[in-house]
Amino acid sequence: MRSIETLERQWAVRFGKRVCKEFTSLYHDLHILSPFPGPPTGGGILACNHTASLDPVLLQASCPRMITWMMASEYRGFFGLQWLFRAIEPILVDRTGRDMAATRSALRALKNDRLIGLFPEGRIEKTRELMEFQTGVALLASKANVPIYPAFIDGPQRGKGMVEAFFTPSLMTIAFGDPIYLDPQTSGREALDAATLKIRNAIEGLSHLK
Repeated sequence: MRSIETLERQWAVRFGKRVCKEFTSLYHDLHILSPFPGPPTGGGILACNHTASLDPVLLQASCPRMITWMMASEYRGFFGLQWLFRAIEPILVDRTGRDMAATRSALRALKNDRLIGLFPEGRIEKTRELMEFQTGVALLASKANVPIYPAFIDGPQRGKGMVEAFFTPSLMTIAFGDPIYLDPQTSGREALDAATLKIRNAIEGLSHLK
């Protein structure tokens, strides 16, 4: 796993970040209601609601740091994206069961000062009502002892297919919240459920910003 400094210097990463910003500001109309509050370095987890396949682009356009995404392993075969995956080194997750290899990779990335992006709902939600969150974010944050940065995305791209969400110009909003710090000793189902509810409430609270 390469250092974040090495990744940030790659032309593909610099070019990709620029494309994200231009695409979301010139083609779409992305409004950042509150900026990303994290420092320029250090491990952390960006946790956000999931509205459409466009969400990672919106988050990267709004965040000054490169985001290392945890994503379903089936995206590995998308035509034309192999060069991008080699550049940004996403953490691919097998959705058929508990993927301990992906968990170990995520912990290693956090200890190497990466900012990991996750959608705790696990799938796209078509309404503004948040689904139940998976406990993986709380588990990773407590084990790596890193902050969680909540975010909320809204807009008419919600629930659209991949092509339609990307290429239908839309007014979108994104808001980041204050970092959440969990007790590094958080463990056990009850404690993880309570921490997960705290994360969900923080993200839900951002939905009221206008």
